This record gives sequence, C-alpha cells and structure tokens, in this order.
Amino acid sequence: MISVLFNWSYIAATAFLAGFGACALVRRVLGYRVRDIGCILALGIMTVTVYAQIFSLVCQVGAAANLVLAAACLAAAAAGRHQIAELLSEAWKGKRTAWKFAVVLSVVIWCFCTSRGYMHYDSDLYHAQSIRWIEEYGIVKGLGNIHVRFAYNSSFFALSALYSMKFLTGHSLHAVNGFMALLLWMKVLPLFCRKKGEGRRTLVTDFARLGAFYYLTVIYSDVVSPASDYAIMCVVFFIVIKWLELLERGEDSAAPYALLCVAGVYAVTLKLTAGLILILLAKPVVMLVREKRWRDIGVYLMMGIVTVAPWLARTVIISGYLLYPFPALDLFNVDWKMDAAAAALDAAEIRTWGRGLNNAALVGLPVSEWFPGWFQSSLPAVGKLFILADILCLLLFVLLAARYIRKSAAAAAEPIQKGQLLVLAAVLASYVFWQFSAPLLRYGYAYVLLVVMITAGILCDIFIKHFDKRQKRDMIRGTAVLGVFMLWAFSAVKLVSLVRYCRGEAGKPAYVWQQDYGSYALENYEVNGVIFYYPANGDRTGYHDFPSIPRQIPIAFRGESLEEGFRKE
Repeated sequence: MISVLFNWSYIAATAFLAGFGACALVRRVLGYRVRDIGCILALGIMTVTVYAQIFSLVCQVGAAANLVLAAACLAAAAAGRHQIAELLSEAWKGKRTAWKFAVVLSVVIWCFCTSRGYMHYDSDLYHAQSIRWIEEYGIVKGLGNIHVRFAYNSSFFALSALYSMKFLTGHSLHAVNGFMALLLWMKVLPLFCRKKGEGRRTLVTDFARLGAFYYLTVIYSDVVSPASDYAIMCVVFFIVIKWLELLERGEDSAAPYALLCVAGVYAVTLKLTAGLILILLAKPVVMLVREKRWRDIGVYLMMGIVTVAPWLARTVIISGYLLYPFPALDLFNVDWKMDAAAAALDAAEIRTWGRGLNNAALVGLPVSEWFPGWFQSSLPAVGKLFILADILCLLLFVLLAARYIRKSAAAAAEPIQKGQLLVLAAVLASYVFWQFSAPLLRYGYAYVLLVVMITAGILCDIFIKHFDKRQKRDMIRGTAVLGVFMLWAFSAVKLVSLVRYCRGEAGKPAYVWQQDYGSYALENYEVNGVIFYYPANGDRTGYHDFPSIPRQIPIAFRGESLEEGFRKE
C-alpha cells in the first residue's frame, strides 16, 4: 500500500501540473478556463500519455522520461504557483467535514484494492511483457512478429511504463488503473455528498453516476492488473458523466464539449473499440460551424491529431499496419510487417472468443446461432438482465427520438433533452458495435450500463415533468426519498461485499510493496545470442523473465540485435 500511495502521489502531482499547463494553453488559445480539479487531472493524464508514447518512439521510457517530465512539471508549478494555490484552495476550502472524510477514506480503500487482488490472465500473458518492452526499449520494429498480442498497442501500456518506476524502486508498479478508478469515483461521490437544498435540472447525470458506481464495485478486486479494459471503461464513464453535467448546468460554450471529444480520441488510443463514442462530435461541430469559428475547429482538430498520431505511429512500427488487427488497411511497405493471415486470424479469434466460441472458423456464424449460447453461458445473472434491458432501450430510443422530433416540429422540444439523446445515441451505437463484434462483458461494461441508466434517467425526467407544479414538487420529493433509500440499500450491500473482500485480502503481504506479477515455470532457448523464455506449461510468462513469449517459435531478427526488431519468419 505504501508503494502505491507514493506512486499515486507522483502520478497526481505530475498529472495535475501537466494538466494545469495544458489548461493554461487552452485558455490562451481558446479563451476557455478549466477550473474543475478532476478535469485538470484527467487532461493531465491524457497529456502525460501522449508524452510517454512520443518519448517511447525515440528512447526507453524510464528514468530519462521521468526526469524530463518532472522538470517540465516543476517549470509549470513555478510559472503558475499562484493560480495553482488558488485552485487547490478552492477545491478543499469550504467543503464539509463529511466530504473531506469521504475523500480520505476513498483514497485508503482504493489504495488497498490497488495493492492486491486478482491479476488478470492477460496481464501475465502479454500486458506485463508489453510494459517491459517499453521500459527497456521504447519501441521495437516488428515486435508483433514474436507475439501477436504485442501489436494491440494500447496507449495505456506506455502510461503504465512511465509510472512503473522500476528504475527507482526495482519493482515495476502497476497502479495506474487504481488511480483512474479513484478519479472516476470522485465523479460518483456527489451521489452521497450533496449539499442540502442543492437542486438539479435533471436526474440523468445521477443515473450515469449510479452506473459508474456499479461498475466500480465490480472492478475493485481487479485494478491491481494493468489491463486496458478497466482504463477505457473508466474514461468512457468520465466523458459521459462530465458531458451530462455540462448539459445539466446549461453550458452554451462549445469548448468543454470539444475538449471532451478530444478525450474521446484519447479513449480510442486506449482501445480501438471506443471509436463510436466520437458520435458526440456532432454537438461541438454544429456549434462551431454555426458560429463560423474556423480557427477553433482547426485547433481542436490539431489536438485530436496530436493525441492519436503517436499511437498510430507505434502501431505501424510494432505491426506494419496503421490499425491492428485490420490487415485490409495495408498502407505501408515495410519489411517488418506482420503476416496478414495471422492478423486476420487474430481478429477472428477476438470476435469468436467474445461470443463464447472456441473456434475462429465460426466467426461468420449468424447472430441467431451464436447469440443464444453466448447469452446463456457467457453472462452472469445480472448481466443477462442488463442485456435484456439494453435491447428494450433500443426500442425506447426510437420512441424518444420520435417524441423529440414531434415536439421539435411544434417548437416545444427542450435543448437539454436533445443533448441527452445525443449521448444516448453514442452509447447505444457503442453497445451495438460491442454486441455484434466481441461481446465479452469486460470489453463493454460501460456501454451496457450506460444505455440502461441514461434511458432510465431520461424517462424519469420526462415522467416528472408531466405533473403540474404542486404534483411535481411532491413527486420529486417522493422520488428523491425512494431514490436515496434504494441507493443506500444498494450501497450497504456493496459495502458488505467490500468488507468481506478486504478481510479476505488483508492477510496478503502487500502493505509495503504492491502485489507483484505472477511467477511461472519457464524454459528458454537462444536465438542470435539472445535468450528467449517460454512457459513449460500454459502460455503465461509474467514480467520478470525478459524477453518472454507464449511458446517456442522460430524468430527472425531484422539485424543482429533486439533493437533492430523482428520480421516474419
């Protein structure tokens, strides 16, 4: 726990200062000021991730990368020390004691959960080794030729390598998922710590928060793992909740929505399947075009390009393709390009594995044939309920859209409902894409939950607005009482589960150093004077024996050393 806490302190400091610097640039170029600490930290995480990827293109991501980052952050702190002091003072002063206690307790609980737990199977299969390659070499051409999973290239691995601190501690820490979960939890906290008499225009944001709360109660035992699935779901929840908050307060500037769309581009670099969240682009694009703010459009476009370009460059260098595993998009004639058939087989295996099938040849199986078996065997009981509710929500969305169009024609539609429907359209599209591609629940938990929760929030909002003023007041009061009761009842159940989990994990010796990656019996063989490790049984190798691959295969070097990379055999 101590190592995680110190690691988080460094992550928080560098992310905040990097975010502060990025916000200062946004204010100077676009005239928009970001004051929310959570958003500054989130923007900082994005900035540092882009930095880590750029650094990896020229050098290993270790001590030098952290020294440059620390120097830049100290410069930002010196230049903006007065504004930083003001921001931090505003964020803490005036808060109730209960809120401060909740924040401290949240840090302790999430620190405990991040220090130990379930190390995801894929983390010892390829996450750990992907991070190790970035720590040791930054980037290596054709790395996907020795292990196809290395070509997945989530930007999260570069961020994890930057903050692993192995060069300093001798331990490769993997605490970033826990930190991102904590950031999301701070967006959920208003469900429990709301000022007395504080009103709201809509209930939809709180429904989205409730979905995020449920998701966090699912993953608290897993965030010790550096799996990109948890990071991407946290980012999607954060974007949607913040977007709904902006609608709730009637934000009429295009800037915050456009910045959240840049965050959507960042989400794509974490996991390519998040691409349809960019349907949200429709709102800021329309606002900016209507106001003829062409310069601002160019600035946001450049921010998106800067965010995605290092990730694309890394994918090309690792696999030879612009996007992996999409070998049909073959734009580069490089000697380290992965075999197209192997990439296509990998894509098929991802889809069939997600559908609960164990044969890549079944990738073309009709939905009517694979869906029943997937629904029956691949989902927990609660997951089945969510999927059924999501299917119903598809029909409800059509009715809600028709209702909005009808009211819009009569000049009676509310702008806030239009914004909510756009968010619902984005998460619905993401859900449908997930459902028909690789519907493994952990790949799309955010979409599954948000579809239900946002639809429920919109329906609840519409229902309440149908009553007259007195009835509405009574209805809101009654709904609030019922909602608070259900929330606390649900929280009590989850709290009992958390306490049981903590009791079960308390005996693990992870109070100083974070739980390490797994250890496995490995064998080895030599190629060009380099020792490669592979498991004696199974396919996992962990972190420490490097370089490791799932099985003994022929390896073709591009030159005489690892730095020159690999080509297909």
